[in-house]
Amino acid sequence: MDAILLVEDDHMLGQALTAALGQEGWRVAHCEDAGSARLALVDHAFVAVLLDLGLPGGSGLEVLTAMRGHYDPTPVLIITARDQLSDRVRGLDAGADDYIVKPFQRDEMLARLRAVLRRSRGAVTPVLRWRDIEIDPAARTVTRGGQRIALSAIEFRLLLSLFQSRRRVLNRDQLQDRLYGSDTEIGSNTVAVYVHQLRRKLGDDIIVTELGYGYRAGDED
Repeated sequence: MDAILLVEDDHMLGQALTAALGQEGWRVAHCEDAGSARLALVDHAFVAVLLDLGLPGGSGLEVLTAMRGHYDPTPVLIITARDQLSDRVRGLDAGADDYIVKPFQRDEMLARLRAVLRRSRGAVTPVLRWRDIEIDPAARTVTRGGQRIALSAIEFRLLLSLFQSRRRVLNRDQLQDRLYGSDTEIGSNTVAVYVHQLRRKLGDDIIVTELGYGYRAGDED
């Protein structure tokens, strides 16, 4: 069952939206603050995000900006009481796919959600190819020799970051920032662990270590 992340700090509204989405066949993960939303997005794949802007612990706009900065293309529908044009412009410029102002009708919200999902599934995103490996950013899939390789959300984002920055060496701090955000404290060897897991799943030559500098995508043939 497809999962949707609902980020809404109004508990009663969150429950109502969760029920409405559940009736449409979606599984819902509900977060009530910015920190929980960022954590939920780290290693889980959602088909869409319903995102309030006014949140405890940070703004929804910060959550959205971090998503797009981490190469997360998940469709985002902003749901907020802020009805100023400037707020809508900021949200759309930050990477939101649509915007709906509270109070809204359940059916309109569901229609807008279906629309952003249709647009995202129809978007043309270049597939990255290297030897017999294909990385599809839109579908968030990786195949090798035609066989799909199961990757976690973090493993996928790490692989995509490196191959979208081909010919560049990315150091540990740059990769950590792309994966988690600059305000998240993680272990010093976390990136190395995920590089090891990608090599185990896709081959030792998928990622090249530049000693003393960082990592880059495998050499072009």
